[in-house]
Amino acid sequence: MKEDVFYGKGMAHVKKDYPDIYDAVVKLNEAAYTGKALDYKTQKLIALGITASNSDDRAMKKQMMSAIREFGATRDEIVDVLRVVLLTAGNPPFVKSMKILYEITE
Repeated sequence: MKEDVFYGKGMAHVKKDYPDIYDAVVKLNEAAYTGKALDYKTQKLIALGITASNSDDRAMKKQMMSAIREFGATRDEIVDVLRVVLLTAGNPPFVKSMKILYEITE
């Protein structure tokens, strides 16, 4: 995980009041984002595609901003991810994702 950043608002409370759960989430995140076969940027773009498929506005925006800021992901790279979202999840999540992408890149 990049610098132990969690975007869920409740994680600050979990970290403070339930450090055992927080530590388990950190370890799970580290196990998922290994960069062994796929580099971290590719894994981040996969995460972006999953959040886009779920139509989670807040998570999509955070994942897009993180991909751009941390890895220099371009609009075209993100659109390539969103093409797969269109194919697998349909038009509504795709259109919503495109709207968010243009809001943060213009």
